[in-house]
Amino acid sequence: MANIKRINTGPRMSQAVVHGDTVYLSGQVATKKAGGSMTDQTTEILQQIDALLAEAGTDKSKLLTANIYITDLTRFAELNAVWEAWVSPGNTPCRTTIETKLASPDYAIEIGVVAAK
Repeated sequence: MANIKRINTGPRMSQAVVHGDTVYLSGQVATKKAGGSMTDQTTEILQQIDALLAEAGTDKSKLLTANIYITDLTRFAELNAVWEAWVSPGNTPCRTTIETKLASPDYAIEIGVVAAK
Protein backbone atom coordinates (compact mmCIF):
# COMPACT_ATOMS: atom_id res chain seq x y z
CA MET A 1 0.00 0.00 0.00
CA ALA A 2 1.36 3.40 -0.96
CA ASN A 3 2.16 5.94 1.72
CA ILE A 4 -0.03 9.00 2.03
CA LYS A 5 1.58 12.39 2.76
CA ARG A 6 -0.61 15.29 3.79
CA ILE A 7 0.61 18.89 3.47
CA ASN A 8 -0.73 21.82 5.50
CA THR A 9 -3.34 19.71 7.26
CA GLY A 10 -6.12 21.51 9.08
CA PRO A 11 -9.31 20.47 10.87
CA ARG A 12 -11.37 20.26 7.64
CA MET A 13 -8.87 19.47 4.92
CA SER A 14 -5.27 19.26 3.79
CA GLN A 15 -3.99 21.74 1.21
CA ALA A 16 -2.33 18.86 -0.63
CA VAL A 17 -2.28 15.08 -0.44
CA VAL A 18 0.38 12.92 -2.06
CA HIS A 19 -0.61 9.32 -2.74
CA GLY A 20 1.84 7.23 -4.71
CA ASP A 21 2.89 9.24 -7.74
CA THR A 22 -0.13 11.59 -7.69
CA VAL A 23 -0.50 14.96 -5.96
CA TYR A 24 -3.98 16.30 -5.22
CA LEU A 25 -4.40 19.97 -4.29
CA SER A 26 -7.45 21.39 -2.56
CA GLY A 27 -9.15 24.32 -4.22
CA GLN A 28 -6.96 27.38 -3.70
CA VAL A 29 -8.34 30.89 -3.17
CA ALA A 30 -6.59 34.23 -2.92
CA THR A 31 -6.33 35.04 0.77
CA LYS A 32 -4.09 38.12 0.46
CA LYS A 33 -5.82 39.49 -2.66
CA ALA A 34 -9.39 38.55 -1.65
CA GLY A 35 -11.69 41.23 -3.02
CA GLY A 36 -9.08 42.19 -5.61
CA SER A 37 -9.16 41.89 -9.37
CA MET A 38 -9.46 38.58 -11.21
CA THR A 39 -5.88 39.07 -12.41
CA ASP A 40 -4.52 39.62 -8.88
CA GLN A 41 -6.47 36.73 -7.39
CA THR A 42 -5.50 34.33 -10.17
CA THR A 43 -1.83 35.32 -9.86
CA GLU A 44 -1.83 34.71 -6.11
CA ILE A 45 -3.56 31.33 -6.50
CA LEU A 46 -1.08 30.15 -9.13
CA GLN A 47 1.80 31.15 -6.84
CA GLN A 48 0.19 29.07 -4.06
CA ILE A 49 -0.15 26.14 -6.45
CA ASP A 50 3.52 26.43 -7.45
CA ALA A 51 4.57 26.39 -3.78
CA LEU A 52 2.37 23.40 -2.86
CA LEU A 53 3.49 21.42 -5.89
CA ALA A 54 7.14 22.12 -5.01
CA GLU A 55 6.56 20.99 -1.43
CA ALA A 56 4.99 17.79 -2.79
CA GLY A 57 7.99 17.18 -5.05
CA THR A 58 6.56 18.15 -8.43
CA ASP A 59 5.77 21.20 -10.57
CA LYS A 60 3.25 22.67 -13.02
CA SER A 61 4.80 20.83 -15.98
CA LYS A 62 3.28 17.65 -14.52
CA LEU A 63 -0.28 18.91 -14.10
CA LEU A 64 -2.89 16.34 -15.10
CA THR A 65 -6.11 18.24 -14.53
CA ALA A 66 -7.34 21.63 -13.29
CA ASN A 67 -10.77 22.55 -12.00
CA ILE A 68 -11.45 26.27 -12.05
CA TYR A 69 -14.45 27.91 -10.43
CA ILE A 70 -15.15 31.57 -11.22
CA THR A 71 -18.00 33.76 -10.06
CA ASP A 72 -18.45 35.64 -13.33
CA LEU A 73 -17.82 34.17 -16.79
CA THR A 74 -17.56 37.66 -18.28
CA ARG A 75 -14.12 37.73 -16.56
CA PHE A 76 -13.01 34.53 -18.31
CA ALA A 77 -10.50 36.38 -20.54
CA GLU A 78 -8.77 37.88 -17.47
CA LEU A 79 -8.38 34.41 -15.98
CA ASN A 80 -7.06 32.98 -19.25
CA ALA A 81 -4.49 35.75 -19.71
CA VAL A 82 -2.87 34.94 -16.36
CA TRP A 83 -3.29 31.17 -16.81
CA GLU A 84 -1.70 31.13 -20.29
CA ALA A 85 1.31 33.13 -19.08
CA TRP A 86 1.78 30.68 -16.18
CA VAL A 87 1.03 27.21 -17.54
CA SER A 88 3.93 25.11 -18.87
CA PRO A 89 3.85 25.26 -22.70
CA GLY A 90 3.21 21.84 -24.20
CA ASN A 91 2.17 20.48 -20.80
CA THR A 92 -1.31 21.93 -20.45
CA PRO A 93 -3.62 19.83 -18.28
CA CYS A 94 -7.19 18.77 -18.87
CA ARG A 95 -9.26 21.70 -17.60
CA THR A 96 -12.79 22.44 -16.51
CA THR A 97 -14.07 25.96 -15.82
CA ILE A 98 -17.39 26.47 -14.06
CA GLU A 99 -19.26 29.63 -13.07
CA THR A 100 -20.52 29.38 -9.49
CA LYS A 101 -20.76 31.11 -6.13
CA LEU A 102 -17.77 30.62 -3.84
CA ALA A 103 -17.41 30.45 -0.05
CA SER A 104 -16.94 34.22 0.28
CA PRO A 105 -18.13 37.07 -1.95
CA ASP A 106 -14.51 38.34 -1.85
CA TYR A 107 -13.35 35.29 -3.82
CA ALA A 108 -13.64 35.67 -7.59
CA ILE A 109 -11.88 32.40 -8.40
CA GLU A 110 -10.87 29.05 -6.92
CA ILE A 111 -8.49 26.57 -8.58
CA GLY A 112 -7.81 22.94 -7.70
CA VAL A 113 -5.32 20.75 -9.54
CA VAL A 114 -4.02 17.20 -9.71
CA ALA A 115 -0.43 16.51 -10.78
CA ALA A 116 1.91 13.59 -11.30
CA LYS A 117 5.15 13.40 -9.31
